[in-house]
Amino acid sequence: MADLDTRTDVFSLGVLRHAVKMLAWDPWATLRLTLLPLAFGFAAAFLAATLLPGGSEAVFAALLTLRPELTPAALLVATVANTAGGMSTYALGRLLPRKEPGAHARTLQRWGSLALLLSWVPLIGDALCAAAGALRLNAFACLAWMALGKGLRYAAIAWALPSAGA
Repeated sequence: MADLDTRTDVFSLGVLRHAVKMLAWDPWATLRLTLLPLAFGFAAAFLAATLLPGGSEAVFAALLTLRPELTPAALLVATVANTAGGMSTYALGRLLPRKEPGAHARTLQRWGSLALLLSWVPLIGDALCAAAGALRLNAFACLAWMALGKGLRYAAIAWALPSAGA
């Protein structure tokens, strides 16, 4: 039995060495194994924050489950992409003609850009971003609060996954 275990360990070590050599010789390995999953996560997070239907949480969780070593990069990419998508909705709201704000818009006006901490919430997040643009709230303050809220949401998802915390 001891001989079989030794042979298995030597075989495993040989496979590992071969894999490391292949990665060293394959210039596209980094692209395929790191950049493409992050690019897919970026696209999912950006599109989820626009007026298009869809969510990025499942893609983010799948990425972290399959590649837990990418957690910091994925967290940054998802936050930046989702914030960029939210700001694109904000920009669309700024294109709307000015008119007298309704009751919900007055509530948003009272809370100001701080309300964009909730821009990640399904169904109301897109409306908050568009309304903030329509109300001409300060773009930099909106960007900051939006990024904080969206980043905290992705951090909570990463924290809740057992594979990402390992």
